[in-house]
Amino acid sequence: MALSYRRMKELSKFLSPIIHASDYYQRYGEALNLVALSAMRVPSAHKSIANWTQVRRFCQYRISTTNAVSHEPVSEIDLLSFIKASLDEFEGTHHCWLNRSDKNDQLFGADGIFLVLAAKNFDCGIVFEKLKTIQKRFPHIIIMGLKATDSSADQMHLIQSLMTENIMFPILLSQQTFPQIEKGACCYILFKNFRSPVIYHEKDASLEILCQAVQELQLQPSSDSKSLNLLRCVSWKQDGINKDQYIFSPIQNSLLYYPGCASADESASRLFFSDCNHHRIIVSDGDGGILDCIGSSPGFEDGDFESAKLRRPAGSYYHASEDCLYFVDSENHAIRKANMGARTVETLYPASASNKGISRIWNLIMSKLGLESSGKTNVEERSEVFDTKSLYFPWHLLKSVDDTFYIIDRRFQTLWTLYFSSGKIGKVFEGLPRILEICGQPIMKNLSTLDQIPCDWFQQQSNNGFLVEGLPRSDLLSSLATLHDDIFICDPVGQRILKVNRVSGIRSDFQLSNLRILGLPYWFNFPLETFYAVGNGLSSTPIDHLQHFDLLPGRIDIHLSVDVPMDIQLVEPLQESCIWCQARGAATEISGTDDAPGLLDKVGVAQQWYDELDYLAAPKPESEINAEDYTQDKNSVGEDEKVRISCSVCTSPGTSEVIIYAVLYCKLRRAPNSNEGNQEEHAARILDIFSSKRSGKLERDLWNAFLLQSKGDLRDLIFMKPLHIRIRLNCLDHPKADNGRDIILTDSSIKVDVSLDRQ
Repeated sequence: MALSYRRMKELSKFLSPIIHASDYYQRYGEALNLVALSAMRVPSAHKSIANWTQVRRFCQYRISTTNAVSHEPVSEIDLLSFIKASLDEFEGTHHCWLNRSDKNDQLFGADGIFLVLAAKNFDCGIVFEKLKTIQKRFPHIIIMGLKATDSSADQMHLIQSLMTENIMFPILLSQQTFPQIEKGACCYILFKNFRSPVIYHEKDASLEILCQAVQELQLQPSSDSKSLNLLRCVSWKQDGINKDQYIFSPIQNSLLYYPGCASADESASRLFFSDCNHHRIIVSDGDGGILDCIGSSPGFEDGDFESAKLRRPAGSYYHASEDCLYFVDSENHAIRKANMGARTVETLYPASASNKGISRIWNLIMSKLGLESSGKTNVEERSEVFDTKSLYFPWHLLKSVDDTFYIIDRRFQTLWTLYFSSGKIGKVFEGLPRILEICGQPIMKNLSTLDQIPCDWFQQQSNNGFLVEGLPRSDLLSSLATLHDDIFICDPVGQRILKVNRVSGIRSDFQLSNLRILGLPYWFNFPLETFYAVGNGLSSTPIDHLQHFDLLPGRIDIHLSVDVPMDIQLVEPLQESCIWCQARGAATEISGTDDAPGLLDKVGVAQQWYDELDYLAAPKPESEINAEDYTQDKNSVGEDEKVRISCSVCTSPGTSEVIIYAVLYCKLRRAPNSNEGNQEEHAARILDIFSSKRSGKLERDLWNAFLLQSKGDLRDLIFMKPLHIRIRLNCLDHPKADNGRDIILTDSSIKVDVSLDRQ
C-alpha cells in the first residue's frame, strides 16, 4: 500500500498541469466546444455487448468549475457502441483496422481512458503531433483514430500518412456514417470506460486543453473498483514493454523503413542515413558496406551506439574537426551528438543528466521496479513542454558559417537557432518569410542539387503538408547527400537509397551490404524478464515451427535446418549477431559459453530438488569436449541453400523449452534470363511474407497499392524474414550407475527440419 501510494503521488506530480486550471480555463474556456454524447447500440453490430446500456440519458462532464463552456446541442449517435463492438475483430462488415497487430490486442478493452481522433480526412499532420505528445505524457491511455472510408485516393493518402507521420496508434476505418465525422473537421473524443464522452473540435482544442482534460479524467475515481484494478494491472505489465512493439506495419520488416535524411563525411568517405521509422542511423561507406549503426531501439537514452535510444532521427550534419555527427532526434524534440571515434551518443539539447553517474543507475533501478516507463529518458524532464522556444518536432538541420545550427520543422513554420558549443537555444523565428530571410541561401543550395535528378526517377512523397509554395521539393531538403562525384537521395516510398553519378549520369539503387552489423531488430527481441514472466513465453508472436522431444537429461545439441522458399534468396548468410537463443524451465542454454563443462555439474537451477544429486554426479572430463564447437561458426548456408542453426542446452529432469529467434535478410529471387517482372505479382508476394494472417482484405489492398507506387523493381527490395522456432523438451530421470547411487549424464543430439512454406 505504501509503495502504491508513493507511486500515485509521484505520478500526480509528473502529470501536474503546467498552467493552473483556474487561470487556464479563464483563458481557454470560452473557446472550447463540448458535446456530451448519448450512446446507443449499433443495430447492425455483429455481436451483442454484455452489460452495455442501450440508451443512456444526457450526461455532461465539465472539466472546469471556473467558467461554463459552450457546447453544441446533443445529438443521439451510436459512435461509442460501434467502437466497442469493433474491438473484437480486425475486419468486420462495417469496419477495418489499420496499424494493429496481435500484440496490441491487450491494449484494448472495455475499461480505461480512450482518446479518439475522428475525422473524414486525416490531412493535417499537426493533429498527429498533438496525439504523439499526449501519448508520451500519458503512456497508459488508449489512443486510436476513427475515419470514415471514402475514395481509394483518400485511403491511399492515409496509408502514406502512416509512414510519413510514423503513426503509433491503430486506426479504425468505418463504413458507418456519423454526424460529427460527416462535417469533415477533425475532432477528439475523450471518454473513460465507454461512459460520458466529450468532443473537442480541432479548431478549439489546443495541446494544453487536451492534456488538462486527460489529466483530470485520469484522476477521476472509477465507480467500478474491479475495473480500476484491472487497468492498473495491465499498465504495470506494459511498463517493461515499449509501445512501439505493439504496432504493426507490413513495411516494418523491410531493411529500410522510411529512410528520410542523409549526410556525408567527405574525408573518410562515409554516409549517414536516418532510417527514421526504425529509430536508427546507418553508417556506410561509399560502396554500401555498413560500417556501424547508431541507436538500438525507440526511446531517449544516451550511451554507446548499441544501447543508445532514439526516436525518429532526421536531419544530420557531420562535423569533421570533432569527428562527430550532430543529428535531430525529432520525436524526442532534441539535438543529439554521436562521437564517431568513441562510439557514444550524448544529448546536446535539452541539457543532459547523463553526466551524473547515479542518474543512470537510478533510472535503471526505477524501471526494474516498474516505477517508470521503458521510454523514460535519462535526460532531465523539462517543464517547458509547451514553451514556444523549445524544439517541437524538428526535422531539418543546417550549419551556418558561425557557431550556430539552423533547425527547421518539417512544415517550415519555425526556425530555431542553436549554439552547438553551449547547447542553448538562441533566437526563434516564425513563418516562411523569416526562415528564407535567415537561411534561404543554404536551403536553395541544397535543393538545387535535386535539379540533377529527373523528377520521374522516383515516387516523391505527395504530402502537401510538407510542400512549401515557392520551394519545389522542399520536403526533400534533408533527404540528399553528396559524396565526391555521387549524389545519394532517400526514397521514402520505395524504401531505398538512390545513387546518381554527376559526371556520367548513371543512376542506380544503392545496395547496402554487411547487414550483420544491424543484428536482430529490436522488435524481434524481448527483455529476459518479460520472456520468463509470460506464462507461455512470447505466446503472441507467430511461431514458424514447434516440435516436442522426449530425451534423457544432460547435454543436448540442437541442429536446425531451415528450408527457404524457392522464390526467396538470401542476401547474406545468417550470422551469429542475427540469432537469439534462450532456454527456460529445466534447461540452461550453453551455446558459445566458455565454461560449458562446468555447467554439466549442475543444471536446471529452478529444480532445487536435484541439487544434491547433481552434486554427486561426476563431471564430464574436459577432454571429451571439443573446443572447436564453441569457436567455429555453426550457423551457415549449406550447399543445398538451407540455413543451418546450431545451439546447445543442458537439461535436468523435467520440462523445458528452447526458443530460437533469428532474422534472415532476403529479397525476391529473379528468374534466370529474365529482365522483366510483374510488379503486381511481386507486391502480392512481398505482402504474403510481410502481412499478419489477421490483417483484413482492405488493409492488404491498401498496402499493395502503396508498394506499387515505387518506381524501382520490387525484386530489389531487401526485407527481413523473422524466424521463431520453439523446441519443447521432456526429460525423464537421470539413469543410475551400477552402484545405484551415481548418476549418468547423457549427451544427445537432435535434428530439426524447418520449412518456410508460402504463406
